Amino acid sequence: MARRYDPERRQRIIDAALRVVARKGLAGLSHRSVAAEADVPLGSTTYHFAGLDELMVAALRQSTEGFGRLLAARGGLTDARTDLAGELAALLGTWLAGERSGVELEYELYLAALRRPALRPVAAEWVGSLVELLARRTDEVTARALVALMDGICLQVLLTDAVYDERYAREILARVIPGGPPAP
Repeated sequence: MARRYDPERRQRIIDAALRVVARKGLAGLSHRSVAAEADVPLGSTTYHFAGLDELMVAALRQSTEGFGRLLAARGGLTDARTDLAGELAALLGTWLAGERSGVELEYELYLAALRRPALRPVAAEWVGSLVELLARRTDEVTARALVALMDGICLQVLLTDAVYDERYAREILARVIPGGPPAP
């Protein structure tokens, strides 16, 4: 029997892994659960991804692309005429107003790097690309502080089921940016 040519299979496996993690968390991720979700033979998952870490790297890389597309769509981050704090606060508002499970999934994969060293380079790339983008408007130290603050805001909203407060986010982001409002 000839093998069927299936150029989209690898991508379907990654998409299936993201759905499994979204539904069951990382604890529910296995080659078997992904194969069932993707409707492919179990051997296909191990053919394309030698281990779960390799599959999670691909899934994390793909999940961070969503935030990257959102960044690219908001040209104000690189426009020196826009209010950087306001633009970042609006960006977070747009991201958190979307499908919450998607944001949770991205953070679950991102934070998995704490226990899975194979994911750390991808997490570092994501942080580094955001720092690089923000450093065009400010210095690198401030850019790193803004990324850390944005992560903190997002995690607090996700972990407490709080409603995102864009005005508050804009105010505290502005305090980190040189020339922002003075602390009370």
